[in-house]
Amino acid sequence: MIKKYIAVLACVLSLPIGHAVADEAPITLRFSHVVADDTPKGQGALMFQKLVQERLGGQVKVEVYPNSTLFGDADELQALQDGKVDLLAPSLAKFDQYTKQLQIFDLPFLFDDLEAVNRFQKRAKGRQLLRSMEDKGIVGLAYWHNGMKQMSANRALHAPADARGLSFRIQASGVLEAQFAQLGAKAVPMPFAEAFAALQSGKVQGTENTWSNLYSQKLNTVQPFITETNHGVLDYMLVTNSRTWYAIPHKTRTELEAIIDEVTFAVNHAAEQQNQADRQRIQSSGKTQLVPLSPEERQAWRTAMQPVWEQFTPEIGADIVKAAQIVNRKQSQ
Repeated sequence: MIKKYIAVLACVLSLPIGHAVADEAPITLRFSHVVADDTPKGQGALMFQKLVQERLGGQVKVEVYPNSTLFGDADELQALQDGKVDLLAPSLAKFDQYTKQLQIFDLPFLFDDLEAVNRFQKRAKGRQLLRSMEDKGIVGLAYWHNGMKQMSANRALHAPADARGLSFRIQASGVLEAQFAQLGAKAVPMPFAEAFAALQSGKVQGTENTWSNLYSQKLNTVQPFITETNHGVLDYMLVTNSRTWYAIPHKTRTELEAIIDEVTFAVNHAAEQQNQADRQRIQSSGKTQLVPLSPEERQAWRTAMQPVWEQFTPEIGADIVKAAQIVNRKQSQ
């Protein structure tokens, strides 16, 4: 069943599809992803397919392969480079082998909030990062949100020192390892599917993730405290193969870009609605205490993380880090 928070996408998908003009065989774009259809990303792929059929049906056909039915996490980017698939939407951390610049989104407490992330992604440096892998044959088309990350643990984390001595599950990332090392904690990279059992058994005592991921995997049921840190962003990048993309006639490509902008707005709205709804579900469950941070407490975390910023700025680029800092609300006013 499609949830309420993706109604904006589902409504579009319920509209009748126009008939394609079959003068000649259309360009086929194979869109592979690793999640279910009834997620914001899954619905985004279907919305893109539908709008392309309605507006470019005689010129372009989109085939959607959800739930790793075509390629999985481990091999989808190689498949894109090999021309075996045409569109993907992996998490930004998956691109580490192709560019270090996208580590900007993992730098802890860099962005004030999701609106700051949006401002950065829409401005010149954020748009520039979409093209940061073109020399590897990968073209970024859009950022799709999962959401801002929160930090959970078996004790309340009000101050950076509260994390000392704990082990945290992370996705593989040099920045995230450095983040927890700076706190005097241990980072344990492991697949997301193993996180629940590791937290339940005490193998790790904490983790970081978005509200929707924490709730969907029931991680809140084995984590007594979640601190509302909003300390990093978990996003996807919609990408394509450069040979495929630039072989599409310019007029058609421009129309596809307009459709992608429309779908991106809907996906990001749906993701934010989902996160807010799941935050409320976690709070209402009574199993987890939500720990807010005062402005002074948040600043203490940000100050504690400065060495991590300094460590990775040479890899990311000082100009990119500066552009990210400028978008924060206080500095933008």
